[in-house]
Amino acid sequence: MKRPTIADIARRAGVSKGAVSYALNGRPGVSEETRARIQAIAQEIGWRPNLAARLLSGAGAGAIGLVVCRPARFLGVEPFFMELISGIEGELAARSYALMLQVAAGHEDEIAVHRRWWGEGRVDGVILLDLHADDPRVPVVETLGMPAVVIGHPSAAGPLPAVWSDEAAAMRGVIEHLAALGHRRVGRVAGPAALAHTAIRDAAFEEALAALGLEGAPAAHTDYTGEAGARATRRLLSSRARPTAIVYDNDIMALAGLSVAQEMGLEVPAGLSVVAWDDSPLCQVVRPPLTALARDIPASGARAAQLLLRMAAGERVAGVEDAAARLRPRGSTAPAP
Repeated sequence: MKRPTIADIARRAGVSKGAVSYALNGRPGVSEETRARIQAIAQEIGWRPNLAARLLSGAGAGAIGLVVCRPARFLGVEPFFMELISGIEGELAARSYALMLQVAAGHEDEIAVHRRWWGEGRVDGVILLDLHADDPRVPVVETLGMPAVVIGHPSAAGPLPAVWSDEAAAMRGVIEHLAALGHRRVGRVAGPAALAHTAIRDAAFEEALAALGLEGAPAAHTDYTGEAGARATRRLLSSRARPTAIVYDNDIMALAGLSVAQEMGLEVPAGLSVVAWDDSPLCQVVRPPLTALARDIPASGARAAQLLLRMAAGERVAGVEDAAARLRPRGSTAPAP
């Protein structure tokens, strides 16, 4: 079907196209009665402003972008992404903004998407996730002059504003909890080693173990999937110095680790304690329910969207530190065997 145009509105309202333009853009030149009638007709026939026309008028694209460097199938599996997107969308919907979402294979592909979106005027800015040390996306968006907000630690964000929480403090809290339960050998199944937040957790894990006099195997770095988490768990539980507790970098891997432990005849928590990063409904419905680190992921997404919209409007903004993740002890942790 043909897209509704200003000419269609003008014909139905019995006015000129100029009068329709004045009415829809909030400009003087028409009576309030005529303006209301034109706006009602526009809504009735489903008229929306054309993107090219918006750009020519300097109104902006009315959308922000988010590129995720993960397999598309992974977005529907890990609750983190859906919670983050729900927070972003909640903020955008209230302002009649749209979210452009795309999956990319790596940073080069993501940068190409950013260049295309910005060059074609499709977005007013982007949110960056999963930063690496010396991340190539940071200087690119800065050179483009494209507004961008990072969800992650400021140490990797360069001049860009960041929405972040203290990952090191959260990790220390986990190790202190396990030490208080008598655990002396703690394992860790982590995300990709190249990620900035993984490096922060790695360092905090080692420092906390050393401070409390505990032993720990080298962190097993994975791709966050359940399959990789299961393989890493088998290696840890098959080693000579088998840990009595394992900390996982997300809920999916922790659930996989729970299954592996049970397959190997280790009862959780009597034989092994399990801790998951990022609490989710999945952590609460399994048996035993998982001890997990809880943070308000939708709120982080909403804050990032708020900062980005302010930047797109020309404001100078500063980063925001969220509260550190809180440990929620449940049935998967207990005194060491």
